[in-house]
Amino acid sequence: MFAALIILPLIGSAVTWLIPYDRLRPKVLAFFACVHFGITLRMLIYTPSESPGGWFHLDALGKIVLLSTSILFMTCAFYSIGYLFYRRERSNRLLCVGVLVCLAAASMVTITHHLGLMWVALETTTISMAPLIYFNRNARSIEATWKYLLICSVGVALALIGIYFLAYATIVAKVEPSLLLDDLMRDAGKLSSGWVHAAFVFLLVGFGTKMGLAPLHTWKPDAYGEAPGLVGALLSGGLVNLAFLALMRIYQLSLATKEIIFFQNALIVMGLFSMVVAAIFMAKQADFKRMLAYSSVEHVGIMAVAIGIGGRAILGALFHLLANSLTKGVLFLASGNIHRSYNSKNTDHVRGALRRLPWSGGLFLAGFIAITGSPPFAPFISEFTIISSAFIQGRMLIGAIFLISLMIIFIGMALTVLPMVMGEVPPESEATSYSDTVWTVGPPLFLLLLVFILGVWIPAPLMALLRDASALLEVH
Repeated sequence: MFAALIILPLIGSAVTWLIPYDRLRPKVLAFFACVHFGITLRMLIYTPSESPGGWFHLDALGKIVLLSTSILFMTCAFYSIGYLFYRRERSNRLLCVGVLVCLAAASMVTITHHLGLMWVALETTTISMAPLIYFNRNARSIEATWKYLLICSVGVALALIGIYFLAYATIVAKVEPSLLLDDLMRDAGKLSSGWVHAAFVFLLVGFGTKMGLAPLHTWKPDAYGEAPGLVGALLSGGLVNLAFLALMRIYQLSLATKEIIFFQNALIVMGLFSMVVAAIFMAKQADFKRMLAYSSVEHVGIMAVAIGIGGRAILGALFHLLANSLTKGVLFLASGNIHRSYNSKNTDHVRGALRRLPWSGGLFLAGFIAITGSPPFAPFISEFTIISSAFIQGRMLIGAIFLISLMIIFIGMALTVLPMVMGEVPPESEATSYSDTVWTVGPPLFLLLLVFILGVWIPAPLMALLRDASALLEVH
């Protein structure tokens, strides 16, 4: 079962590479994404036992990330059928292959407990997404691609140094060298605290770069701004969660080594700084895709702060992981439709989207309301849980900075989004061939319905899964 999660998307990537017809590839992509989702559901219900040697094991944390990843990839795959119909001027072979290779690597991240293998899978997601960012093939997209590759690869390389330090800590402690998470947690009390501290610093910086925590976020505005909408959705709602899962694995290890206070404080500082940076740069952002990039910086900050606070905020962070992933999918897919219709990302040219594109404009507006933590959508539940936990624990300063940042970000996003979707279409705006279709509107509408449902009702199995995952990160 573990192998199927990885092998089937790779088979799909080979099939899409061999198919000579551009119109057929997105449908094959959607088929294999659906099969992957079916396997994911089966594994969530009938969880396979740990593999021999302990390299593969799907625990509650991995289940949440795998579920959000599979839903998002499947939805984006269906969206690609309609989106790529309007992009017939260039081949979609690399895009379809890259998405499936990335899905295979993402699945590997969620099911492996070997830190070295997890690192390889994360680096594979970085490399496989690079050609997708360059899909538009212009000067700005090549610059964004190189910046993404350079900064993320340096970050992941720093994480590798951190993993080396952990391995060396086992040698210094004279225990059996291992990079299996369970083995490291078992021998945690014997590991050298100096080498463990150094490892945690490199791992936080490395995975924090991949996640996009400020000040390590500098690749995000360019990559998200120049990538197609469906690629932005996968980056913001998918790959961010994989990096966060890697940080949670290190958090588990810090719990076992009794170095949790150091790691929590670092997460809180970086998380709050990310929220403040997002609040500063989101105000009056002229490029609405770059605005969504800074929104992503904000929300990875929210998750980092929540994990750092601990307690019930951890439950909020894990629910926010799912809620943010689905909501970002709505925003990026709708923004891709608006971009195609206006042939511009500049808010000076994009006005009256509700009139020109009632469905996409409405989805973008609803996504804005949801992502800013407004009821009755899922991010409201997760953010309220995190904020209330901060104040209950007496962390007034953290709670105050958190709330002020959210308020400024809401105002900043509103100043960009509301003029985009309201009012009249500018008379100088050129008409394009794009119009909303079932394929381009259905997928983000499906995600928005999920975000709404989770905002008013959390199914009992999902709540049980969230509690089980939260228990893995709680101080005992």
